[in-house]
Amino acid sequence: MASVRSHTADEIVQMMNRTPLFMTSLESAEGEDGENVELDALRALQYEGTPAEIAQGFKEQGNEVVKMKRWKDGKEYYTKGLAVLAQRKMVRSLRSPEETGEKPSIAEDEAEIRKQKELEEACYVNRALCNLELKNHRSTTLDCASALRLNPKNVKAYYRSSLALFALDKLAEASDACTRGLTIDPSNAALKGFATKIEARHTSLSAIEQKKREREQRAQKERFMLKTALRARNIRMRNTAQPPEMEDASIHLSPDPIAPTSTLMFPVVLLYPLHLQSDFVKAFSETDTVPNHLEYIFPLPWDEKHEYMLGSVEFYMETGSGGLIKVGKKVSLGKVLGSDGMEIVDGIVRINVLLKARAAGWIEELKVRKAS
Repeated sequence: MASVRSHTADEIVQMMNRTPLFMTSLESAEGEDGENVELDALRALQYEGTPAEIAQGFKEQGNEVVKMKRWKDGKEYYTKGLAVLAQRKMVRSLRSPEETGEKPSIAEDEAEIRKQKELEEACYVNRALCNLELKNHRSTTLDCASALRLNPKNVKAYYRSSLALFALDKLAEASDACTRGLTIDPSNAALKGFATKIEARHTSLSAIEQKKREREQRAQKERFMLKTALRARNIRMRNTAQPPEMEDASIHLSPDPIAPTSTLMFPVVLLYPLHLQSDFVKAFSETDTVPNHLEYIFPLPWDEKHEYMLGSVEFYMETGSGGLIKVGKKVSLGKVLGSDGMEIVDGIVRINVLLKARAAGWIEELKVRKAS
């Protein structure tokens, strides 16, 4: 009842449709994996012989197609063999000779039961091979586990389980399966070789993890050194809700991001608001002045009148409160950014480059726009 309550009504109907006694259509008889053990068992009853003989026939057919690497067909034959054995076990558990009054048949004697158990183990371990080749790694581990429940000393099951677990990148479990197999057969060449492969993979992953930790530690130290450098220079930062895309441009220390003697570098946008143009300097040193960069930027390709020259321009930056500060031509960027009221927004420094003759007019227009 607990099992029933754990399923919805639709799920219960689907389960019943896969049960031979209740099914109404073969189309809905198969489960999600395309298998129906009970139905396969009933189909197998058309074959003559004891359950062991029928299962043996399916196993041998599976072995034949597996030799030809027909893994899917092999899996189907082994599944049918297991279905026959599962059905017989079910009947044996539900109907004992004492209950029915029947005399034990050959199917019930110890030799037959032992043979069925051996066949079940072989079908599981062989189907595990098919699942392994089909890259059904989880199914491989389940088949190997079933084989090992029947025979805890099945070395093939340990080996194939180890291969599947390795493919799932479960190295600890793969190593455990391999070790258990070697405990049973210490001279097994396949297990010994694979144990070496697992160890090599583990060593490789450990090295990768160590490098990752080192990168994270260095990145953490770089962030700390940058934060310390900005604080020491009285440079304030502020981020908005929608910062612009910067790609690999960022505020950083150069040449060594973790050396206290390194220089701060800033991404800087040079704005020409009178002509709605701009230039981008990816790494503007704190010791540089604006003319240091305009020297190689001028002449501007869009300045047809050649108005923009070092002697005809002035530089202004906006403060945190929205005001403007004039930047001297001989003043370093670091000194300006460390001034009271200045701040860097979204990690980008913005500098307005204006023609001297028109600077005052632009400033007045800006004040009017902000006032409104």
